[in-house]
Amino acid sequence: MSDEDPMIEIKASFFVECEELLESLQDGLQIMDAGGTGDETINVVFRAVHSIKGGAGAFGLDQLVRFAHQFESVLDGVRSGAITANRNAISVFFQSGDILADLVRSARDATVADVERTQSVLKELETILGHDSNEVVEDEIDDFQPMFLALDLDLDSSVDERLDTPEQSIPDAPAFEDGYTINFVPDSALYISGNEPLHLLRLLREMGPLNVICDTSAIPALTDMDVEKSYLSWTVQLTSDEDQGAVREVFDFVADLCTLTISDPRNREATATPLPPLPQLDDTTPQDEPSMSPKATLETSSNSPHPQKMAPNTTTIATADAKSGTRGALQSDQPRPTVRVDLERIDRLVNLVGELVINQAMISQSIQEADISANSAVSNGLDDFSQLTRDLQDSVMMIRAQPVKTLFQRMGRIIRESSAMIGKSVRLKTEGDATEVDKTVIEHLADPLTHMIRNAVDHGVESPSDRLSAGKPEEGIVTLSASHRSGRVIIEVADDGAGIDRPRVLQIAVEKGLVAKNAQLTDSEIDNLLFMPGFSTAREVSDLSGRGVGMDVVKSAIIALGGRVTIQSDPGNGTTFTISLPLTLAVLDGMVIDVAQQTLVVPLNTITETLTLAQDDIRALGPLSNVIKVRNTFVPLLDLGAELGYRSPMDSYIGAIVLLIARDDGTHAALAVDAIQDQRQVVIKGLQDTFGRVPGVAAATILGDGKIALILDPVDVVTNAVGHTRTAQPNLQLAG
Repeated sequence: MSDEDPMIEIKASFFVECEELLESLQDGLQIMDAGGTGDETINVVFRAVHSIKGGAGAFGLDQLVRFAHQFESVLDGVRSGAITANRNAISVFFQSGDILADLVRSARDATVADVERTQSVLKELETILGHDSNEVVEDEIDDFQPMFLALDLDLDSSVDERLDTPEQSIPDAPAFEDGYTINFVPDSALYISGNEPLHLLRLLREMGPLNVICDTSAIPALTDMDVEKSYLSWTVQLTSDEDQGAVREVFDFVADLCTLTISDPRNREATATPLPPLPQLDDTTPQDEPSMSPKATLETSSNSPHPQKMAPNTTTIATADAKSGTRGALQSDQPRPTVRVDLERIDRLVNLVGELVINQAMISQSIQEADISANSAVSNGLDDFSQLTRDLQDSVMMIRAQPVKTLFQRMGRIIRESSAMIGKSVRLKTEGDATEVDKTVIEHLADPLTHMIRNAVDHGVESPSDRLSAGKPEEGIVTLSASHRSGRVIIEVADDGAGIDRPRVLQIAVEKGLVAKNAQLTDSEIDNLLFMPGFSTAREVSDLSGRGVGMDVVKSAIIALGGRVTIQSDPGNGTTFTISLPLTLAVLDGMVIDVAQQTLVVPLNTITETLTLAQDDIRALGPLSNVIKVRNTFVPLLDLGAELGYRSPMDSYIGAIVLLIARDDGTHAALAVDAIQDQRQVVIKGLQDTFGRVPGVAAATILGDGKIALILDPVDVVTNAVGHTRTAQPNLQLAG
């Protein structure tokens, strides 16, 4: 392994943590946009930008450092009250967050960022600030470059006189009864991440009179010195009227990179309960990668003179209240320990679990063929094995699951850029962004969701003048929501615009020859014309629309994920696009059925119930179709074997088994099958790459006997069904 490998790993860790910081930044800005301008909200935003700047300086990413510095200077003005965070300023902050994300990713991928747009946003920041912060405090940018440790703290003379007094170590520091006693021992990781104790001491100096004692007793002889280790520590005596929270805030973004205690004899009851110490690093203990994220809440202790290692505590942002829709205040929660794992390793584990599921099915099949008693030790052991396999599969799927929050935040940028491009005022509202989805699904959902968001801005939301004429607020709202429902992930894109102009849609479809001139279509059928290739309602070509490409691509991409998309529109009140996706693309619960001597699998979450038909349940509808009566409603009967082309419709359906399939619009259809074999977990094997999309077929799987079975998409079968359940008119009573 080369000498550069450790630094490469640290740099990769920095970019991963930048994504977390950018997410925290967006959360804070959204709260500010909703009217939450509390100090802690602004501090979270400030710390995120400051931490990115510090890490970027450590790796010499000058362009990122300069932009982050300007952004940080403006946020610092907001913190101090010198700058008011009005709507215009917050809009610039959102743009700055987008640019910061671009610069981080261009640095990570070694690409060139949009210089013109970056400079444009920089000028807007300068306008808010009133000057170019880089010209006034240029030297502060250099502080974040890799450097030697400076002992000239530029503090008062009483401090300087005591910096060279090695015999006064931290444990022997004199008691200080008039203020805070701060014991600060940096880890080596603090310097590696681009931080510098000098800046922390300067910030403390701004709070009041300061007395600093530097302990140099741990410095070894020059021949024994390890240049990557930290040997200095400090005791700081601070006289200040600031509360403990303000003192802790100075160390917020280095909380997990140092050992620190804060004592205040004046207010012992307010001190926090000490957290258990973390193990100290030594030559035999591998050093963790440095963290650049804003990890908060430092320990305060009035009764322990010895510094303790701090367990990091992450500042989090409360999600919107489910009933009121308002954002809560920022909260500080104890995070659970986490570990970063290469996605390729997780995918390999998922594949192994899939093979385990297949082997378990094969063992089960062999036991059945051997006619072993269900009460035997072998059968009981297999039951336990099956349960363990399911638990393992569920756990592995949870590892791959990720919240849709990061994806939703990216859509916020799409909204801002799209609305600015066409002169509309549109705001994004998100709901359920903590809903977890398989990572593979999230990766493939970004493009179709981008199309739908742009479509909502361009076609859904009216112009400001039209909205005012209709009695609506000038600002339009696009709502992006996610939830779990019936074993699937439901994502909705809804706007409060004018809704679909169905007469115009039908007129365009007739003009393009997509439907017959005298065709009588339902509202749902007219809405679905939007998904036809080449269809567009735009009157002129723009950067957003008008080329006839978009919604057909959206539908194809979602179908490729095993999902479906539907439309609901209320004229004058807006349109909602609903995407229904499987929770995972690896394993599903299915019902194994027989149809015309073929073994098929139907996803269990699409089946409402199973029925055995009696003569009184069946009604004729027209010369070639039947319906069945289910609890005083009539449901279309479809012969699955005939729909798949395996055979002609059955002569009689009396005694036949049917699966009642739930559709996305709430309606049902009944699929007639020959027999139900079993209900089991099956491993999904994709067919798209080899065979393309096959109507009615979602994927394939390997059964316990080693045979391959198709996994059906029953909703697609119902949607494209011919509906013939008879070859000739039988002597049956007509429906009704």
